[in-house]
Amino acid sequence: MSHRKFALIPAYEPGETLVRLVRSLLLRDFAVVVVDDGSKEAYRQTFRAVPPPAVVLSYPENRGKGHALKFGMAYVQERAAAKDVLVTLDSDGQHTAEDADHVAEAALRRPEALTLGVRTFGPGTPARSRFGNAVTCGVYRLSSGVRVQDTQTGLRAFGAELLPALASMEGERYEYEMNMLLECPQRGIPIQEIPIQTIYLEHNSGSHFHPVRDSLRIYNRILKFAASSLAGFVIDYSLYSLLVILLSGMGAASVPISNVAARVVSASVNFSINRRFVFRSGESALKTGGQYFLLAACILAGNTVLLSALTEILGVNKFAAKLVTEITFFTLSFLAQHFWIFRGNSAEEQDSAADDAFPRQRIPRWFREK
Repeated sequence: MSHRKFALIPAYEPGETLVRLVRSLLLRDFAVVVVDDGSKEAYRQTFRAVPPPAVVLSYPENRGKGHALKFGMAYVQERAAAKDVLVTLDSDGQHTAEDADHVAEAALRRPEALTLGVRTFGPGTPARSRFGNAVTCGVYRLSSGVRVQDTQTGLRAFGAELLPALASMEGERYEYEMNMLLECPQRGIPIQEIPIQTIYLEHNSGSHFHPVRDSLRIYNRILKFAASSLAGFVIDYSLYSLLVILLSGMGAASVPISNVAARVVSASVNFSINRRFVFRSGESALKTGGQYFLLAACILAGNTVLLSALTEILGVNKFAAKLVTEITFFTLSFLAQHFWIFRGNSAEEQDSAADDAFPRQRIPRWFREK
Protein backbone atom coordinates (compact mmCIF):
# COMPACT_ATOMS: atom_id res chain seq x y z
CA MET A 1 0.00 0.00 0.00
CA SER A 2 1.42 3.36 -1.02
CA HIS A 3 -0.40 5.25 1.72
CA ARG A 4 -2.03 4.77 5.11
CA LYS A 5 -5.31 6.09 6.44
CA PHE A 6 -5.25 7.32 10.03
CA ALA A 7 -8.47 7.87 11.98
CA LEU A 8 -8.32 10.20 15.00
CA ILE A 9 -11.20 10.16 17.50
CA PRO A 10 -11.25 12.61 20.43
CA ALA A 11 -13.49 11.16 23.15
CA TYR A 12 -14.79 12.55 26.42
CA GLU A 13 -16.88 10.12 28.50
CA PRO A 14 -18.04 8.13 25.44
CA GLY A 15 -20.62 5.36 25.17
CA GLU A 16 -20.45 1.99 23.45
CA THR A 17 -20.76 3.73 20.08
CA LEU A 18 -17.03 4.46 20.33
CA VAL A 19 -16.13 0.78 20.44
CA ARG A 20 -18.44 -0.04 17.52
CA LEU A 21 -17.00 2.82 15.48
CA VAL A 22 -13.42 1.69 16.09
CA ARG A 23 -14.26 -1.87 15.03
CA SER A 24 -15.80 -0.59 11.79
CA LEU A 25 -12.79 1.58 11.05
CA LEU A 26 -10.36 -1.27 11.64
CA LEU A 27 -12.29 -3.38 9.14
CA ARG A 28 -11.67 -0.64 6.57
CA ASP A 29 -7.90 -0.68 7.20
CA PHE A 30 -7.69 2.53 9.21
CA ALA A 31 -4.91 3.00 11.75
CA VAL A 32 -7.11 4.19 14.62
CA VAL A 33 -6.02 6.60 17.36
CA VAL A 34 -8.43 7.41 20.21
CA VAL A 35 -7.67 10.26 22.61
CA ASP A 36 -9.29 10.04 26.03
CA ASP A 37 -9.81 13.69 26.91
CA GLY A 38 -9.65 13.28 30.69
CA SER A 39 -12.75 11.12 31.13
CA LYS A 40 -13.74 10.03 34.64
CA GLU A 41 -12.79 6.65 36.09
CA ALA A 42 -16.25 5.23 35.32
CA TYR A 43 -15.42 5.34 31.59
CA ARG A 44 -12.14 3.43 31.80
CA GLN A 45 -13.92 0.19 30.92
CA THR A 46 -15.14 1.70 27.64
CA PHE A 47 -11.62 2.66 26.62
CA ARG A 48 -10.29 -0.74 27.67
CA ALA A 49 -12.87 -2.31 25.34
CA VAL A 50 -11.38 -0.51 22.31
CA PRO A 51 -10.01 -3.38 20.20
CA PRO A 52 -6.35 -3.53 19.15
CA PRO A 53 -4.45 -2.57 17.10
CA ALA A 54 -6.24 0.73 17.78
CA VAL A 55 -4.24 2.97 20.13
CA VAL A 56 -5.78 4.79 23.10
CA LEU A 57 -3.97 7.89 24.37
CA SER A 58 -5.03 9.62 27.55
CA TYR A 59 -4.25 12.36 30.04
CA PRO A 60 -5.78 12.92 33.49
CA GLU A 61 -7.75 16.18 33.10
CA ASN A 62 -10.35 17.26 30.58
CA ARG A 63 -8.65 19.78 28.27
CA GLY A 64 -11.20 20.16 25.47
CA LYS A 65 -11.81 18.80 21.99
CA GLY A 66 -9.26 21.07 20.34
CA HIS A 67 -6.53 19.96 22.72
CA ALA A 68 -7.44 16.29 22.18
CA LEU A 69 -7.30 16.70 18.40
CA LYS A 70 -3.92 18.40 18.48
CA PHE A 71 -2.59 15.86 20.98
CA GLY A 72 -3.58 13.09 18.58
CA MET A 73 -2.15 14.98 15.61
CA ALA A 74 1.22 15.14 17.35
CA TYR A 75 1.15 11.35 17.72
CA VAL A 76 0.16 10.80 14.08
CA GLN A 77 2.71 13.29 12.79
CA GLU A 78 5.55 11.21 14.26
CA ARG A 79 4.36 8.14 12.34
CA ALA A 80 2.75 9.39 9.14
CA ALA A 81 4.44 9.53 5.76
CA ALA A 82 3.92 12.37 3.32
CA LYS A 83 1.34 10.41 1.28
CA ASP A 84 -0.77 9.39 4.29
CA VAL A 85 -4.08 10.98 5.20
CA LEU A 86 -5.76 11.67 8.53
CA VAL A 87 -9.50 11.60 9.19
CA THR A 88 -10.99 13.07 12.39
CA LEU A 89 -14.31 11.71 13.69
CA ASP A 90 -16.60 12.34 16.65
CA SER A 91 -17.14 9.51 19.13
CA ASP A 92 -20.89 9.98 19.63
CA GLY A 93 -22.13 7.91 16.69
CA GLN A 94 -22.72 10.74 14.21
CA HIS A 95 -20.06 9.47 11.82
CA THR A 96 -19.73 6.11 10.10
CA ALA A 97 -16.68 4.23 8.89
CA GLU A 98 -18.17 4.29 5.40
CA ASP A 99 -18.27 8.09 5.39
CA ALA A 100 -14.78 8.21 6.88
CA ASP A 101 -13.63 6.20 3.87
CA HIS A 102 -15.34 8.63 1.51
CA VAL A 103 -13.63 11.72 2.94
CA ALA A 104 -10.31 9.84 3.14
CA GLU A 105 -10.49 9.03 -0.57
CA ALA A 106 -11.30 12.65 -1.34
CA ALA A 107 -8.31 13.75 0.76
CA LEU A 108 -6.04 11.31 -1.08
CA ARG A 109 -7.05 12.97 -4.33
CA ARG A 110 -6.44 16.46 -2.90
CA PRO A 111 -4.09 16.08 0.11
CA GLU A 112 -3.37 19.82 0.12
CA ALA A 113 -7.02 20.60 0.91
CA LEU A 114 -9.12 20.38 4.07
CA THR A 115 -11.96 17.99 3.25
CA LEU A 116 -15.24 18.41 5.16
CA GLY A 117 -17.88 15.72 5.47
CA VAL A 118 -21.05 17.81 5.25
CA ARG A 119 -24.51 16.83 6.51
CA THR A 120 -27.96 17.73 5.20
CA PHE A 121 -29.90 19.75 7.78
CA GLY A 122 -33.45 18.76 6.92
CA PRO A 123 -36.51 17.57 8.85
CA GLY A 124 -35.56 15.54 11.91
CA THR A 125 -32.41 17.53 12.62
CA PRO A 126 -32.36 18.78 16.24
CA ALA A 127 -33.34 22.45 16.36
CA ARG A 128 -30.18 23.55 18.16
CA SER A 129 -27.98 21.85 15.53
CA ARG A 130 -29.95 23.30 12.62
CA PHE A 131 -29.99 26.82 14.08
CA GLY A 132 -26.38 26.71 15.24
CA ASN A 133 -25.12 25.59 11.85
CA ALA A 134 -27.16 28.21 9.98
CA VAL A 135 -25.75 30.99 12.17
CA THR A 136 -22.13 29.81 12.01
CA CYS A 137 -22.27 29.27 8.22
CA GLY A 138 -23.56 32.81 7.74
CA VAL A 139 -21.02 34.39 10.05
CA TYR A 140 -18.23 32.28 8.57
CA ARG A 141 -19.04 33.35 5.03
CA LEU A 142 -19.02 37.02 6.04
CA SER A 143 -15.72 36.55 7.88
CA SER A 144 -13.83 34.47 5.34
CA GLY A 145 -15.51 35.01 1.99
CA VAL A 146 -15.81 31.21 1.70
CA ARG A 147 -19.12 29.36 1.58
CA VAL A 148 -19.43 26.01 3.35
CA GLN A 149 -22.57 24.05 4.15
CA ASP A 150 -21.53 22.60 7.51
CA THR A 151 -19.13 24.49 9.76
CA GLN A 152 -19.79 22.21 12.74
CA THR A 153 -18.85 18.89 11.18
CA GLY A 154 -16.23 16.92 13.06
CA LEU A 155 -15.64 14.57 10.11
CA ARG A 156 -12.66 16.10 8.35
CA ALA A 157 -9.74 14.77 6.36
CA PHE A 158 -6.45 16.09 5.04
CA GLY A 159 -3.04 14.99 3.88
CA ALA A 160 -0.33 14.42 6.47
CA GLU A 161 1.61 17.33 4.97
CA LEU A 162 -0.93 19.70 6.58
CA LEU A 163 -0.40 18.40 10.12
CA PRO A 164 2.19 21.03 11.19
CA ALA A 165 -0.02 23.90 10.00
CA LEU A 166 -3.26 22.59 11.47
CA ALA A 167 -1.67 21.62 14.79
CA SER A 168 -0.30 25.16 15.23
CA MET A 169 -3.71 26.83 15.04
CA GLU A 170 -5.23 28.30 18.18
CA GLY A 171 -7.98 26.78 20.29
CA GLU A 172 -8.24 24.16 23.00
CA ARG A 173 -11.96 23.39 22.96
CA TYR A 174 -14.76 23.58 20.38
CA GLU A 175 -13.48 26.87 18.99
CA TYR A 176 -10.48 25.06 17.50
CA GLU A 177 -12.55 23.59 14.66
CA MET A 178 -13.93 27.03 13.73
CA ASN A 179 -10.44 28.55 13.97
CA MET A 180 -9.29 25.86 11.55
CA LEU A 181 -11.92 26.95 9.03
CA LEU A 182 -11.05 30.62 9.52
CA GLU A 183 -7.29 30.17 9.18
CA CYS A 184 -7.22 27.76 6.23
CA PRO A 185 -8.21 30.45 3.68
CA GLN A 186 -5.63 32.81 5.22
CA ARG A 187 -2.89 30.19 4.79
CA GLY A 188 -3.90 29.28 1.24
CA ILE A 189 -5.36 25.89 2.24
CA PRO A 190 -8.40 25.12 0.05
CA ILE A 191 -11.58 23.61 1.49
CA GLN A 192 -13.65 20.95 -0.27
CA GLU A 193 -16.91 19.31 0.81
CA ILE A 194 -18.12 15.71 0.55
CA PRO A 195 -21.75 14.75 1.36
CA ILE A 196 -22.18 12.33 4.28
CA GLN A 197 -25.05 10.77 6.19
CA THR A 198 -26.90 12.89 8.74
CA ILE A 199 -27.12 10.89 11.97
CA TYR A 200 -28.40 12.11 15.32
CA LEU A 201 -28.76 9.53 18.08
CA GLU A 202 -31.43 10.44 20.66
CA HIS A 203 -31.56 14.03 19.36
CA ASN A 204 -27.80 14.44 19.75
CA SER A 205 -27.99 13.95 23.51
CA GLY A 206 -24.48 12.49 23.53
CA SER A 207 -22.92 15.80 22.53
CA HIS A 208 -20.93 17.67 25.18
CA PHE A 209 -21.36 20.96 23.32
CA HIS A 210 -22.59 23.76 25.61
CA PRO A 211 -24.71 26.14 23.46
CA VAL A 212 -23.78 29.40 25.23
CA ARG A 213 -20.29 28.81 26.59
CA ASP A 214 -18.91 27.00 23.56
CA SER A 215 -20.63 29.30 21.05
CA LEU A 216 -18.82 32.22 22.66
CA ARG A 217 -15.54 30.35 22.25
CA ILE A 218 -16.33 29.60 18.58
CA TYR A 219 -17.19 33.21 17.79
CA ASN A 220 -14.31 34.58 19.88
CA ARG A 221 -12.21 35.97 17.03
CA ILE A 222 -15.20 37.25 15.10
CA LEU A 223 -16.57 38.97 18.20
CA LYS A 224 -13.20 40.55 18.94
CA PHE A 225 -12.95 41.88 15.39
CA ALA A 226 -16.49 43.27 15.61
CA ALA A 227 -15.66 44.95 18.94
CA SER A 228 -12.47 46.41 17.50
CA SER A 229 -14.35 47.72 14.46
CA LEU A 230 -17.05 49.17 16.69
CA ALA A 231 -14.46 50.94 18.84
CA GLY A 232 -12.82 52.39 15.73
CA PHE A 233 -16.17 53.47 14.36
CA VAL A 234 -17.19 55.18 17.62
CA ILE A 235 -13.90 57.10 17.71
CA ASP A 236 -14.12 57.95 14.02
CA TYR A 237 -17.75 59.05 14.06
CA SER A 238 -17.48 61.01 17.30
CA LEU A 239 -14.36 62.89 16.21
CA TYR A 240 -15.83 63.49 12.74
CA SER A 241 -19.03 64.93 14.24
CA LEU A 242 -17.10 67.17 16.63
CA LEU A 243 -14.82 68.50 13.89
CA VAL A 244 -17.71 69.14 11.49
CA ILE A 245 -19.29 71.34 14.14
CA LEU A 246 -16.03 73.12 15.06
CA LEU A 247 -15.06 73.69 11.41
CA SER A 248 -18.53 74.61 10.16
CA GLY A 249 -17.27 78.09 9.23
CA MET A 250 -15.08 76.55 6.50
CA GLY A 251 -18.10 75.55 4.43
CA ALA A 252 -17.85 72.47 2.18
CA ALA A 253 -14.21 71.91 3.13
CA SER A 254 -15.25 70.97 6.67
CA VAL A 255 -16.47 67.53 5.58
CA PRO A 256 -13.29 66.14 3.91
CA ILE A 257 -10.99 67.74 6.52
CA SER A 258 -13.03 66.32 9.41
CA ASN A 259 -13.22 62.92 7.73
CA VAL A 260 -9.46 62.68 7.13
CA ALA A 261 -8.53 63.76 10.65
CA ALA A 262 -11.03 61.41 12.28
CA ARG A 263 -9.91 58.50 10.11
CA VAL A 264 -6.20 58.94 10.93
CA VAL A 265 -6.91 58.76 14.66
CA SER A 266 -9.40 55.87 14.49
CA ALA A 267 -7.22 53.87 12.07
CA SER A 268 -4.25 54.07 14.44
CA VAL A 269 -6.34 52.75 17.31
CA ASN A 270 -7.94 50.04 15.16
CA PHE A 271 -4.60 48.81 13.83
CA SER A 272 -3.13 48.44 17.32
CA ILE A 273 -6.15 46.49 18.58
CA ASN A 274 -6.35 44.19 15.54
CA ARG A 275 -2.64 43.42 15.48
CA ARG A 276 -2.25 42.68 19.19
CA PHE A 277 -5.60 41.25 20.29
CA VAL A 278 -7.71 40.15 17.31
CA PHE A 279 -5.34 38.47 14.84
CA ARG A 280 -2.35 38.31 17.20
CA SER A 281 -0.03 38.72 14.25
CA GLY A 282 3.56 37.55 14.55
CA GLU A 283 4.68 39.81 11.72
CA SER A 284 6.62 42.98 12.54
CA ALA A 285 4.64 46.08 13.41
CA LEU A 286 6.57 47.98 10.71
CA LYS A 287 5.53 45.58 7.96
CA THR A 288 1.89 45.16 8.97
CA GLY A 289 1.68 48.85 9.86
CA GLY A 290 2.83 49.84 6.39
CA GLN A 291 0.31 47.51 4.77
CA TYR A 292 -2.45 48.65 7.08
CA PHE A 293 -1.94 52.34 6.48
CA LEU A 294 -1.65 51.79 2.72
CA LEU A 295 -5.03 50.08 2.94
CA ALA A 296 -6.33 52.87 5.17
CA ALA A 297 -5.17 55.48 2.67
CA CYS A 298 -6.93 53.74 -0.22
CA ILE A 299 -10.11 53.31 1.78
CA LEU A 300 -9.90 56.87 3.05
CA ALA A 301 -9.69 58.18 -0.52
CA GLY A 302 -12.70 56.17 -1.60
CA ASN A 303 -14.47 56.97 1.65
CA THR A 304 -13.93 60.70 1.25
CA VAL A 305 -15.01 60.74 -2.42
CA LEU A 306 -18.20 58.83 -1.65
CA LEU A 307 -18.95 60.95 1.42
CA SER A 308 -18.48 64.20 -0.49
CA ALA A 309 -20.60 62.93 -3.39
CA LEU A 310 -23.41 61.97 -1.06
CA THR A 311 -23.42 65.29 0.77
CA GLU A 312 -22.59 67.75 -2.04
CA ILE A 313 -24.11 66.12 -5.13
CA LEU A 314 -27.01 64.10 -3.75
CA GLY A 315 -27.72 66.36 -0.81
CA VAL A 316 -27.73 63.59 1.80
CA ASN A 317 -27.57 64.66 5.45
CA LYS A 318 -23.92 64.83 6.55
CA PHE A 319 -24.40 62.43 9.47
CA ALA A 320 -26.50 59.93 7.52
CA ALA A 321 -23.99 60.05 4.67
CA LYS A 322 -21.22 59.10 7.11
CA LEU A 323 -23.16 56.01 8.20
CA VAL A 324 -23.79 54.90 4.61
CA THR A 325 -20.14 55.39 3.72
CA GLU A 326 -18.85 53.43 6.70
CA ILE A 327 -21.15 50.50 5.99
CA THR A 328 -19.99 50.44 2.35
CA PHE A 329 -16.29 50.30 3.18
CA PHE A 330 -16.48 48.09 6.27
CA THR A 331 -16.55 44.83 4.28
CA LEU A 332 -13.65 45.88 2.05
CA SER A 333 -11.55 46.75 5.08
CA PHE A 334 -12.33 43.51 6.88
CA LEU A 335 -11.54 41.27 3.89
CA ALA A 336 -8.27 43.07 3.18
CA GLN A 337 -7.11 42.73 6.79
CA HIS A 338 -8.25 39.12 7.01
CA PHE A 339 -6.60 37.87 3.82
CA TRP A 340 -3.71 40.28 3.23
CA ILE A 341 -2.38 42.10 6.28
CA PHE A 342 -2.96 39.71 9.19
CA ARG A 343 -2.70 36.40 7.34
CA GLY A 344 -0.84 34.82 10.23
CA ASN A 345 2.75 34.14 11.22
CA SER A 346 5.54 33.18 8.88
CA ALA A 347 6.12 29.52 8.14
CA GLU A 348 9.09 29.46 10.52
CA GLU A 349 7.00 30.94 13.32
CA GLN A 350 4.22 28.43 12.66
CA ASP A 351 6.63 25.54 12.93
CA SER A 352 8.02 27.03 16.12
CA ALA A 353 4.50 27.44 17.50
CA ALA A 354 3.74 23.82 16.75
CA ASP A 355 6.91 22.72 18.54
CA ASP A 356 6.06 24.91 21.52
CA ALA A 357 2.49 23.60 21.65
CA PHE A 358 3.59 19.96 21.47
CA PRO A 359 7.15 19.58 22.74
CA ARG A 360 8.36 16.04 22.32
CA GLN A 361 8.73 15.41 26.03
CA ARG A 362 4.94 15.82 26.43
CA ILE A 363 4.34 12.72 24.30
CA PRO A 364 4.56 9.68 26.60
CA ARG A 365 7.43 7.37 25.77
CA TRP A 366 5.20 4.30 25.92
CA PHE A 367 3.37 5.21 22.74
CA ARG A 368 6.26 6.83 20.90
CA GLU A 369 7.91 3.47 20.48
CA LYS A 370 7.23 1.96 17.07
